[in-house]
Amino acid sequence: MDLRHLRAFVAVVDAGTFTDAAKELDLTQASVSRSVAALEAALGVRLLQRSTRHVALTAVGTQVLDGARRVLDEVAHLHRIASQSLTELRIGYAWAALGKHTRRVQKAWAAEHPGLPLVFVQSNSLTAGLAEGMADVAVVRRALDDTRFETALLGTERRYGVVATDNPLARKRSLKLADLARYSLAVDDRTGTTTLDLWQPGKAPAVVRNTHSVDEWLTLIAAGQAVGMTAEATASLNPRPGVAYRAVVDAPPIAVWLAWWKDQPPRHLTDLITLGCDAYRAV
Repeated sequence: MDLRHLRAFVAVVDAGTFTDAAKELDLTQASVSRSVAALEAALGVRLLQRSTRHVALTAVGTQVLDGARRVLDEVAHLHRIASQSLTELRIGYAWAALGKHTRRVQKAWAAEHPGLPLVFVQSNSLTAGLAEGMADVAVVRRALDDTRFETALLGTERRYGVVATDNPLARKRSLKLADLARYSLAVDDRTGTTTLDLWQPGKAPAVVRNTHSVDEWLTLIAAGQAVGMTAEATASLNPRPGVAYRAVVDAPPIAVWLAWWKDQPPRHLTDLITLGCDAYRAV
């Protein structure tokens, strides 16, 4: 048994297919399939029921999944311990870091802590790389229902509708939720900030298309196959030919949080929170 086998197994369960898991892990589908097969061979049991469209856990697979997650969490914890001596502070994010405030915070941090670079790392996971050991702190825009982490509110951002430039909505200066409801809606139900709860019952988009990355989401929208809604930060850091961002005037703002491990806060955490809060207040 190897850690990469456990990672592949968990990724397939989370993503729903071997193809999507391969994209998440930046591997080939064949490599992911071999890793899961190797794990099943090592344990001597079938963990997944496979079909041409999706995979499902077996009864034993459900139990093994819990153990696999615990093992990977422990390994991530070991990496965090080992990385304490590194000479940089890593901030994880899933979609758009701190948006237009990113560069300002980086420059202010560099002036205050010249020997400790602030490095932003992208990870499309629920904790933006925090649980996986990829980041020391993380920018999140969805509440973390996990007692292992502490959070601090940095500020809020407006929501923006995202449409193809040849869509009639692109000619409007601003949008309403009802405008977007007439189209298929592209979302990332794992790390995105858009859910059907934003619309009143019976008035939400009828078709929802799930995506797994910012690039996939923007490509779908640029092709006119769906519309989207996102945080202001995405509009600031992800311009794309063929895509127009328009403020949604009747949608609630999005809270932006900084998260960190409760039992291992990073160095100079208070300074980082202060810089982030100052940046959002300066808008």
